Amino acid sequence: MPAKRLSEIAVGVPVVIKDFEQDDIFLKLMEMGFIPGERVVVQQVAPLGDPISIEVAGYHLSLRLNEASKVFVEEI
Repeated sequence: MPAKRLSEIAVGVPVVIKDFEQDDIFLKLMEMGFIPGERVVVQQVAPLGDPISIEVAGYHLSLRLNEASKVFVEEI
């Protein structure tokens, strides 16, 4: 199955982080637990679609869609 961007994943679908778009946000995401191979689940999407709430590395985070679009994932 080809990699998708985290911003394209529906609520409740478990995915695994595969890669990152090389950008300024790359290090920030890595420090928050976004490591290739880590499981991620989108928990909620804000009423206007931005931000999204996700579960990664055992805790919950909110990400803007432009940040989530930098993370390439694959459905489990």
